[in-house]
Amino acid sequence: MDAFFAQAEQASKPSLRGKAVVVGGIGPRGVVATASYEARVFGVHSAMPTAQARRLAPHAAYLTPRGGFYRSISEQVMGLLGQLSPLVEPLSLDEAFVDLEAGGAASDSTSARLVGVRLRREIRAVTGLTGSVGLAGSKMLAKIASEQAKPDGLVLIEPGTERALLGPMSVRTLPGVGPATGDHLRRAGIATVDEIVEAGEDELVRLLGKAHGHGVYAMALARDDRPVVAEREAKSVSVEDTYDVDIHDRTRIGLEVQRLAERCVRRLRRAGLSGRTIVLKVRRYDFSTLTRSETLRGPTDDVAVVREAAARLLDSVDTTGGVRLLGVGVSGLADYTQEDLFAQAAEAADAARVAEAAETPPQNAGGGEGTGEDRPPGPERAALVERRWYPGHDVRHAAYGPGWVQGSGLGRVTVRFETPYSGPGRVRTFRVDDPDLEPAEPLPLVPAPSGGGGAAVDRTHA
Repeated sequence: MDAFFAQAEQASKPSLRGKAVVVGGIGPRGVVATASYEARVFGVHSAMPTAQARRLAPHAAYLTPRGGFYRSISEQVMGLLGQLSPLVEPLSLDEAFVDLEAGGAASDSTSARLVGVRLRREIRAVTGLTGSVGLAGSKMLAKIASEQAKPDGLVLIEPGTERALLGPMSVRTLPGVGPATGDHLRRAGIATVDEIVEAGEDELVRLLGKAHGHGVYAMALARDDRPVVAEREAKSVSVEDTYDVDIHDRTRIGLEVQRLAERCVRRLRRAGLSGRTIVLKVRRYDFSTLTRSETLRGPTDDVAVVREAAARLLDSVDTTGGVRLLGVGVSGLADYTQEDLFAQAAEAADAARVAEAAETPPQNAGGGEGTGEDRPPGPERAALVERRWYPGHDVRHAAYGPGWVQGSGLGRVTVRFETPYSGPGRVRTFRVDDPDLEPAEPLPLVPAPSGGGGAAVDRTHA
């Protein structure tokens, strides 16, 4: 998918189409998750600190992620891929490998190209968004082809042309060659894939070590026999938050750990899993990171059990000086549970409340090192979290209908009222506690078909 999060936001917000959009953490420690192509012109890119992005593109729209919305679109796309082959290997919400031969969808370049053309058309029809397709005889080359195809294109690497294509490319093109390895090779006078081949396998092993050297050399020769793996076994489920301001209050830290434990269990249950080992992650004010873990007698998905274990782990951590990041995870996963009946009985009412409550972002979370994708808006738990309005999130007003938050502060929230199917909407400002304004679920990008036909909808996308 092309600039997936940003493109989805532009498609759902007519006033942002064709404009610079940055999605990610918006606080002082926030990090860019995705930038639209209009924002990339100014040098903004993913993993960049949001503060730096604001200096490069101060005019851009800065939005917090809507994880549930992106996941729903991703499921639609993955469903289309699943119709092509039983071997679909998702890499993230917006990217996957598909073995077209395994499903009989394609057997040569001509049929593969036809499949790619049809797939792009179906993605646009179903989601309203654009995606790019790379076709090749291996995962490495398909990935390279898809990058060349962006945005909104298709590239096929014909068999027999692989070496000629790779030769002039930077060594960084190859999987496993990151910034450090790339700099190491550059200092040795090796900057292109052709120069790797010229240097020879022995020299690569000498420079990079046996395993890495053999692997990089094979990739330079366009050798990649990695299969498409339909299912990757999850090793752990975890959530974490980075905070705009270091948290010093021990009670507040404890509440944050409890909230993270609850979010973690919800993700665990959505995946139909349970786990035996509870893990707490704490990054302190000085950037030192501590992890503590506790292994239970059996796997659990009980929120009370996970919360209590996380609290015990927190007791063993010195938070003097403040913390900037907290995380809770569960590993040792299984698809069954061995419930702690005593804890379950003691916490039954609270567990039911947590299971029914919608997820609410932490008061100070700025997205930080993650995309914030696990924080969709929902009814606030007033006892723990003050109502906040996050830029880009959906709302509905009793009189004006659906819209989205442009910004908030000083007791006011500004909303633009528009939908994916309207033109740019009007902006209005309300008190943050206005009873007529409520968080809302995202509208689908493609309207449901009507029985009697209807006017065509004009949708423009990045």
